[in-house]
Amino acid sequence: MEPPDAPAGARRAPRLLLLALLLAAHPGAQAEVHLSVPPLVEVMRGELVTLDCTPLGAHDHYVLEWFITDRSGARRRLASAELQGSELQGTVHDTRGRSPPYQLDSQGRLVLAEAQVGDERDYVCVVRAGAAGTAEATARLSVFAKPEATEVSPNRGTVSVMEDSAQQIATCNSRNGNPAPQITWYKDGQRLEVPMEVNSEGYMTSRTVRETSGLLSLSSTLYLRLHKADRDASFHCAAHYRLPSGQHGRLESPPFRLTLHYPTEHVQFWVGSPSTTAGWVLEGDSVQLLCRGDGSPSPEYMFFRLQDNQEEVLNINLEGNLTLVGVHRGQSGTYGCKVEDYDAAEDAQLSQTLELHVAYLDPLELSAREELSLPLKSSTAVNCSVRGLPSPSLRWTKDSVPLGNGPTLSLSSVTFDSAGTYTCEAFMPTVSLSRTQSFKLLVQGSPELRAEETEPEAESSWREGDEATLVCSARGYPEPKLTWSQPGSSSAEPVPGRQGWVSSSLTLKVTSALSQDGVSCEASNPHGSTRHVFHFGTVAPQIPQAGVAVMAVAVSVGLLLLVVAAFYCMRRKGRPGCCRRGEKGAPPPGEPELSHSGSERPEQTGLLMGGASGGTRGGSGGFGDEVGEGLGRLVRGDLLDSGTAPRHRLTSLSSPQC
Repeated sequence: MEPPDAPAGARRAPRLLLLALLLAAHPGAQAEVHLSVPPLVEVMRGELVTLDCTPLGAHDHYVLEWFITDRSGARRRLASAELQGSELQGTVHDTRGRSPPYQLDSQGRLVLAEAQVGDERDYVCVVRAGAAGTAEATARLSVFAKPEATEVSPNRGTVSVMEDSAQQIATCNSRNGNPAPQITWYKDGQRLEVPMEVNSEGYMTSRTVRETSGLLSLSSTLYLRLHKADRDASFHCAAHYRLPSGQHGRLESPPFRLTLHYPTEHVQFWVGSPSTTAGWVLEGDSVQLLCRGDGSPSPEYMFFRLQDNQEEVLNINLEGNLTLVGVHRGQSGTYGCKVEDYDAAEDAQLSQTLELHVAYLDPLELSAREELSLPLKSSTAVNCSVRGLPSPSLRWTKDSVPLGNGPTLSLSSVTFDSAGTYTCEAFMPTVSLSRTQSFKLLVQGSPELRAEETEPEAESSWREGDEATLVCSARGYPEPKLTWSQPGSSSAEPVPGRQGWVSSSLTLKVTSALSQDGVSCEASNPHGSTRHVFHFGTVAPQIPQAGVAVMAVAVSVGLLLLVVAAFYCMRRKGRPGCCRRGEKGAPPPGEPELSHSGSERPEQTGLLMGGASGGTRGGSGGFGDEVGEGLGRLVRGDLLDSGTAPRHRLTSLSSPQC
């Protein structure tokens, strides 16, 4: 391509001839230069920008120049570089007041540090390669800037739905972006398609401002004609901006709602706390009446009570609440609420009424006193009366056991079992209200007696000395007194689980005399007495234990004698004829026998008292002598003198030789 300052006319013939000769002499020379330059460079504001301009092919010498195109289309040279040998020598000619200034690197690339919005221009690279020709290429630089957070300024006033034209809703602002963003509006999350042309239903206006920094700010104002259905609508706006490489971003504003003015169409009037059924409230409670109209702003509420078809004004306020503190039965009646809204339609129902019923229940009244005393087998009726609203129901119970419903309790032929506590209960299921009143029935009469006795242990009859426990239980009114014919009885005590009964017990030894006379228990009170006699039948005598004891003692003593005899023989062993059985002859002269009558002879001391032959060994204190003396005393005192113990001859053990 030709340089910009080349003449526009035809070249002269000598130059054409010279060029042809040069091309013929250098067949490898090229007719033009090709450049590698990106046509579009997109960066974010503040980033580093490098514009590349690379000649294609091999060139020994060329001159590279960078130009900037201003808004009028004129070119101004920024920098140039010349290839000398293998190095490229560059120079920046004009910085145009940019900070930081333009730079040219060692490869001839134009460098812009911290890209700015003002750098958005067309940059032209021109390469002159002498005989190879001249080439140029243009790189367009686009600088993007993300705008600040989207702000919205809603209408803080009251927007009337009664207007016939669109009213200002809000203004949305998106500041300091590049290129300029776009703003869209939304209601309840749905995009609003509103035109830019003014009309009565809705439109929007936009205004773009370039800031001193070169960035762009956009504001958009929305106008709409609203309706009562928009009273709870949520609005917001969003700014849409572009980024490098075809990307996009979106910044949404916070949502907002509007205050609308619309007339009242309907009024609601009800009883708030406490919760009630069919309009009933409890006497003494604090009752809250609530009134609400659907107009905006909140209208004025007037509460009244109808008395003889006249409205008695109770309160006027803007809250729509009326509290009746400690209501009483005289406050039952018709209450009303009226809304004062002069913008409402003529046919709008602005007044409502309700019926307030105060429930109450007075204390119950019984025809009987707290204690009712009746003779045994008599009859009577007790009435229960009560006043209350709504009408209460009555029921009777005895000791928490249901008896029946109704105001009258009939008691016929009462018995001791009829005694107890009777309760009349009045209740209102509608309002969960109830009261009770009780009386105690006492049945007077001669005592009723029940007797219990212990069965004998030995088969079916009592024996002399057996222990028996007798129990008497009685009931009546006044409480009966229990007495026994024998001493040792316990005091009368109530019987657990048996209302009205008292009992007393007596523990004694069975004897023949008791068998004949019996033991009596008597229950008495002022109305009479009743008596019960316990009989034991035939009482068998006790089995004697003395003979058995004597036999046991005799056997024990016999065994002891055998043991002592054996031990004694062992002490005397080695003497001829000592302790030998079967050598019984006539006793030596002078040795007496132990007679059956138990008489003691002097010769007897040979064994029992340690005789002459026994005393010669071991001295006078020998073991055999002591044992013999002890056994002698035992036999003489406990065995020989016993009338039942047998007597034995001891001649075989009293030999003088042992």
